[in-house]
Amino acid sequence: MPKLTLNKAVFPVAGLGTRFLPATKAQPKEMLPVVDKPLIQYAVEEAYSAGIRHMIFVTGRNKRAIEDHFDTAYELENELEMAEKHALLALVRSVQPDDMNFAFVRQPRSLGLGHAVLCAEHLVGNEPFAVLLADDLMVGPASGPSVLAQMAAQFEQLQQSILAVQEVPLEQTRRYGIVAGQDVGPGLMKVQKIVEKPAPELAPSRMGVAGRYLLTPAIFKHIRSQTAGVGGELQLTDGISSLLAEETVYALQYQGKRYDCGSKEGFLEATVELALQHPEVGQQFRRYLSGLKLD
Repeated sequence: MPKLTLNKAVFPVAGLGTRFLPATKAQPKEMLPVVDKPLIQYAVEEAYSAGIRHMIFVTGRNKRAIEDHFDTAYELENELEMAEKHALLALVRSVQPDDMNFAFVRQPRSLGLGHAVLCAEHLVGNEPFAVLLADDLMVGPASGPSVLAQMAAQFEQLQQSILAVQEVPLEQTRRYGIVAGQDVGPGLMKVQKIVEKPAPELAPSRMGVAGRYLLTPAIFKHIRSQTAGVGGELQLTDGISSLLAEETVYALQYQGKRYDCGSKEGFLEATVELALQHPEVGQQFRRYLSGLKLD
């Protein structure tokens, strides 16, 4: 059997972003900037770092700005070139490397993450693929591989679906898909059970799925076989639970940090911490923060 190669990533970006209203009334939440890049660009760059070159966006109404961001901006590039602003021109062009391809498909109704993934099935085809939730800004260890690159390295060996997981406080299990299973290596678990957003007293563990998945194409038929789950939506978690009966699924406790940028608190944490690391503004911003008088 030929070895599976990971070359496609799905970005479900059709959500309404209600937790950031009114900022997201006319702007996609995925285009909210953390320092100088929108959230969706961080996710695309992470996929690119893992060797993925085909980016698939599952969009909805009022998401045109995402398509425009990854398109060629002829007028802007021409103005920068005429002004001999070569550094800025290179920065603009770096958003879409020459070897990166983009495809866009609409999710007509908000029917859950599982449904969003199904909308991309005809573009994924019979290939393994990644799913990245841009709300979760994932940062790998200093000078180390990105979270998705860590998962891709494991996939190269295992050739099976892999979920990124982290230990979460017991009282927060209602926010995550929770997995339980058998440890098979450093930070690696063979999943035996996965439950979507269980109450703390029902949670099988404290290992919560973060917003990164590597999935085999078998997941599609298992999603289609599901009925509406938590929240009346078609849950990707339920599809993965069904997939366990057919294939092995692994969970990787990744190295790095996740910022929950779907929440205001997490978004602010990401903005401050990434600003402090930014080569252009980091030192000045650090001096500014150190001079603040906090009560």
